Amino acid sequence: MNKILIKNARIVNEGRMFKGAVLIDRDKIEEVYEEAVPVAASGVQVIDAEGKLLLPGAIDDQVHFREPGLTHKGDIASESRAAVAGGITSFMDMPNTKPQTTSITDLEWKLQRGAETSLANYSFFFGGTNDNMDEIRKLDRSRVPGLKLFLGSSTGNMLVDKKESLERIFGEADMLIAIHAEKEEVIKRNIAYYTDMYGEDLDISFHSKIRSEEACYASSSEAVELATRLNSRLHILHLSTAKELTLLSNEIPLSEKKITGEVCVHHLWFHDGDYAKYGNRIKWNPSIKTLADRTALRNAVNDNTIDIVATDHAPHLLSEKEGSCLKAASGGPLVQHSLVGMLEMVAEGCFTYEKVVEKMAHMPADLFHIDRRGYIRPGYYADLVLVDPEKCWTVAPENILYKCGWSPFEGTTFHHSITQTFVNGQLVYDNGVVDDDVRGMEVRYN
Repeated sequence: MNKILIKNARIVNEGRMFKGAVLIDRDKIEEVYEEAVPVAASGVQVIDAEGKLLLPGAIDDQVHFREPGLTHKGDIASESRAAVAGGITSFMDMPNTKPQTTSITDLEWKLQRGAETSLANYSFFFGGTNDNMDEIRKLDRSRVPGLKLFLGSSTGNMLVDKKESLERIFGEADMLIAIHAEKEEVIKRNIAYYTDMYGEDLDISFHSKIRSEEACYASSSEAVELATRLNSRLHILHLSTAKELTLLSNEIPLSEKKITGEVCVHHLWFHDGDYAKYGNRIKWNPSIKTLADRTALRNAVNDNTIDIVATDHAPHLLSEKEGSCLKAASGGPLVQHSLVGMLEMVAEGCFTYEKVVEKMAHMPADLFHIDRRGYIRPGYYADLVLVDPEKCWTVAPENILYKCGWSPFEGTTFHHSITQTFVNGQLVYDNGVVDDDVRGMEVRYN
């Protein structure tokens, strides 16, 4: 593979934006230049990025690519294809597939499938259950980002609900524990209350009342208490309420935190007033909350109470999203539009470019101790994204790459466009064209 020189870019990296260039040699970054750029040697491919932003590729710590067993919704090939078009170069897939990723055999199958079909760099969470501690002990920690526990049932129910099981996992698992935190008892109580009052055919506006602030906080706070008592490494996924933010701290650096948090793009973008317009398309677990919650979450990204921004990409067919609040599937596709969504919030004054890069690339790399990714540094893998900050486009069915064929952002006009994406130095996405022959690498953890 020839060397590639990306020059005249506005590089956003490590809290700075500067005019410069990046030299790629095969799969890694050879050099980063600021201002003065050497004349390209013979045989070096030159990309003039004048007017464009150059970012490290986004690392998404929470996706559901639906393979194996749910591939009518999406698969590793289709969803990684959408991911690279959206500037996501590495992902961590969740274990609630069919079969669930709760055995070493199932994990190895996924890793092999990723090697065969993924256009992005791939890795897979291992699922914790009430009775698979023996399998957890066998895990090679360099090959998994952590353990995923569902403390509230969700799509592909993997609910861990036995107190002794939680105590054992939190006490014995020598790795990061990522949780979906919603209190099942509170959810069931709310369902009973609202169905008794209004009947079974509840509309979508009841979703945030059923999967309420109380349901989230009760579960998150219990997990924090358990992790604190047993000195576990806890990562709370898809925070959705202001109240949960009181469980986290921004007074110490990430490297010293034992309890960390993630927010998803949809909880930063939508609020419960949007149900009237979007209906079941914005039904997620945890639910979209109030405008005040959204404001608090945005502030928590800026003040570093929240460590990571991700997607919880979870495609369903639109037909599966139909029906009442209690019947419609929860989740939606996001990887193609998460980075441009965050950049749109930059344009609106919510965040800076530097903050978006920090939360979508730097912090995921640091939090999970990823080997040589997430930064634009010599010796690091060349996972890079070029962005045109002045190219407007509107999300429409003809430019959606998800296998499910729809997006909650349909009709939205974005004012930034991903123009090129490099995965390990390979140009995998180029102005609307995906190179389906590119394959990502397995993400490794230090």
